[in-house]
Amino acid sequence: MPVLDRQDDVFILDLGDGENRFHPDWIAAVDAALDEVEKADGPRALVTAATGKFYSTGLDLDWYFAHPDQHQDYVISVHALFARLLSLPVATVAALQGHTFAAAAMFSLAHDFRVMRADRGFWCLPEASINIPFTPGMSALIQSRLTPQTAHEAMLTARRYGGHEAVAAGIVDHAVDENAVRTTAVELARAQAAKAGDTLATIRTRMYAPVLAALRDTTSLMG
Repeated sequence: MPVLDRQDDVFILDLGDGENRFHPDWIAAVDAALDEVEKADGPRALVTAATGKFYSTGLDLDWYFAHPDQHQDYVISVHALFARLLSLPVATVAALQGHTFAAAAMFSLAHDFRVMRADRGFWCLPEASINIPFTPGMSALIQSRLTPQTAHEAMLTARRYGGHEAVAAGIVDHAVDENAVRTTAVELARAQAAKAGDTLATIRTRMYAPVLAALRDTTSLMG
């Protein structure tokens, strides 16, 4: 399960050492960690990271298909997580040391910056290959953070991007050696820690107002 640590002005949220799927309990743990980050005082920033082969594989489809009566509530909770991260009053950096797929790729796009391992691991939106359409909120998030050309390719072809390819496409900001992923992310976060607060939150909510509205719209989740 996710664990929150702090190194001076930088909170580090380790998402886990498995596939780190978005199980409801996992989402609740991430939300609780974000509560702690948001309520803290003074300069601060957030790095999300993981341990092992995966950053995250996204939605917990085993749980999803086993609980058909909870589909809408589940998608609402995932959207709420994206919206909360996108509007958080602190700088955020995703340290992608491993595979980052589907909803996890969208989760990474809700961060300010992304650092990816250069030699192994893929960033991918596989929805077109697994026959699961993006919700309007998901589409809005992806298209707000990627160039039209990259969003088109990533969403329609389910291309898997390695680290250097992801940098070239503008998906991530840096591709570095495995042992430098987390340290580079922490350095980026620390450089922005002094900006934490209400002003940053206001800038975010105004900049991403249409995306946040789409993520919070519960009337057409699977349209």
